Amino acid sequence: MTEQNSRQTPDGALLGRRILMSVLGVVICGIAVGMFKFAALGVDPFQTLMSGLDAMIPIRFGTLYVIVNAVLLIFALVFDRTKIGIATLINLFLLGYIVEFSQGMCGRLMPDASLVLRVVVLLVAIVILCLASSLYFTADLGVSTYDAVSLVWSQRQSRIPFAICRVISDFICVACGIALLAGAGAGIAGILANVGIGTIITAFFMGPLITYFNVHVAQPMLRG
Repeated sequence: MTEQNSRQTPDGALLGRRILMSVLGVVICGIAVGMFKFAALGVDPFQTLMSGLDAMIPIRFGTLYVIVNAVLLIFALVFDRTKIGIATLINLFLLGYIVEFSQGMCGRLMPDASLVLRVVVLLVAIVILCLASSLYFTADLGVSTYDAVSLVWSQRQSRIPFAICRVISDFICVACGIALLAGAGAGIAGILANVGIGTIITAFFMGPLITYFNVHVAQPMLRG
């Protein structure tokens, strides 16, 4: 019995670290997205869609995020349940409220932020978003419901590779987000706050930064 327990303990410790990394990843991701929204210099494609829906639907952002992701969760459960894990549920129920809190906190701490300060906030947000993504992906306890859509789509057919599926889904999100923002009367300034330089920087720099954090933070943390 003692020998069996000694074999099980490392597995339990590893699972505990993976859960901790998933929770930290989601929390840090929510903080980063809130900073993105505060900087108003562009967010990622899914958050562009969420901003458009937020502008059109008069409920708090955290609750709206849960509803939208619950709909996407149904899609994932119907077509490929293997993409769903603990991290998926943590993301679904916590991320929207953390984003809401983070954006509000930034507004209270920096009520009259200059453009230079907003750029600094954006750059910090990109770095910590990459750290969060590294923790989340390395823990490997499920993907977000939005990530699951393009993964399932690419795996259920062989003609279109995942990269193209992701580009198409991102384009649809951005197009729908812009349409919703325009319909809500956001104007050019409101649209550029969600589709701007931050979106472009994220597209070019997230990959290398996530790889850096994988090697120097997430993988060592997983190994203990």
